[in-house]
Amino acid sequence: MGVTGIDLVALHPAQRDILRETTKKPFRLVLRCGRRFGKTSLLERVATKWAANGKRVGWFGPQYRLNTPTYRRILRMGSGQVSRKSKIDQIIEFRSQGSVEFWTLNDEDAGRSRYYDLAILDEASLADGLRETWEQAISPTLLDKQGSAIMAGTPKGIDDENYFYLACSDKSLGWLERHAPTAANPMLAPEAVAKLQDEYPPLVYQQEFLAEFVDWRGSAFFSEDSLLIDGEPVDYPQPCDTVFAIIDTAVKDGLEHDGTAVIYCCKDRRSKSPLTVLDWDILQIEGRLLETWLPGVYQNLERLAQQTRARYGSAGCWIEDKVTGTVLIQHAQSRGLSVSAIDSKLTALGKEARAISASPYVYRGEVKLSRHAYEKMVNFRGRVANHLLSQVCGFRMGVKTPHTMDLLDCFTYSVMLGLGNSEGF
Repeated sequence: MGVTGIDLVALHPAQRDILRETTKKPFRLVLRCGRRFGKTSLLERVATKWAANGKRVGWFGPQYRLNTPTYRRILRMGSGQVSRKSKIDQIIEFRSQGSVEFWTLNDEDAGRSRYYDLAILDEASLADGLRETWEQAISPTLLDKQGSAIMAGTPKGIDDENYFYLACSDKSLGWLERHAPTAANPMLAPEAVAKLQDEYPPLVYQQEFLAEFVDWRGSAFFSEDSLLIDGEPVDYPQPCDTVFAIIDTAVKDGLEHDGTAVIYCCKDRRSKSPLTVLDWDILQIEGRLLETWLPGVYQNLERLAQQTRARYGSAGCWIEDKVTGTVLIQHAQSRGLSVSAIDSKLTALGKEARAISASPYVYRGEVKLSRHAYEKMVNFRGRVANHLLSQVCGFRMGVKTPHTMDLLDCFTYSVMLGLGNSEGF
């Protein structure tokens, strides 16, 4: 049924095939999709059309930050039929009496007291505790109207505690699964899709683009060999383009003696390995003392800029913009030091998602460790070790990551900001 006043996005054939599964109501549909297939645009179109036709839609995403772009796109598509909107309340109401309400899956009470014709769960594989949220909060919202549900995501390992995995693999739960790899999107250039297999580690390619469930247990994600050349670290590049530092302050949750990590890198776009980790450090320090520690980071950057003969000198620091990090950013700005907040899009991803985003650069040999960084040993929490190597090369996907992995965070941020686009991707 067509509705005037809405401007729906066009669908490619594979999206239209999935859409046909929504004609039999009520339905429980789970979409297992590769990246860039177009699952979110499909879901946004469905939500807009249902709401314009007078239906109540509940949209459930892992975080409000990820819901916001969808809110804007649905508002744009339905602009001719929207009667009221509230970004604060995260709701769009239509003249038809339909609506789209947004919730976060981090809220175990998401949707309680509401009733919906359709519940949409986007990026469901990223949500912890989703089974309880679905069974106790979301599913009951569909009882009044005998409503339907669509759950969509990209696989995130084989995990019996992940409800998205269970919905795809355990048919007794009542979900109809549809599988859509990245290559099913004909709008993507075939040659670019074909290159993905060479650009990403095999297991990452299987999970992210073939949309297959991968068993990560026991697999080192970043191999030491990929960070070396013929088994050896590299000397400081001379010259290079610039040097920069990434700081992660774990003193952001009340743990006054938690770790603070910094990684120093140089970038040389003319090199086959354009990013080199020059140095690193990790220490326990009270949050109030970090301001006296920060000037030393800038002094090290200037020293490294001279040692590497950086053409453009030091680019300054990037700092995670959370609590103590925010204070450090303000402190640096007040002293005229070059500082930037790490984009919230990156900090919101989580360790595993950041590792996946950094993986193609490491896999292709574009990131190397300097001899100094490779041989350095530091006493941290009573253990003398190369904590950079132990955290980066000891990282395992699909395994509970220890709270103290600050050098791993610095490393993935360094790769994404140093070699990615302007947003770090």
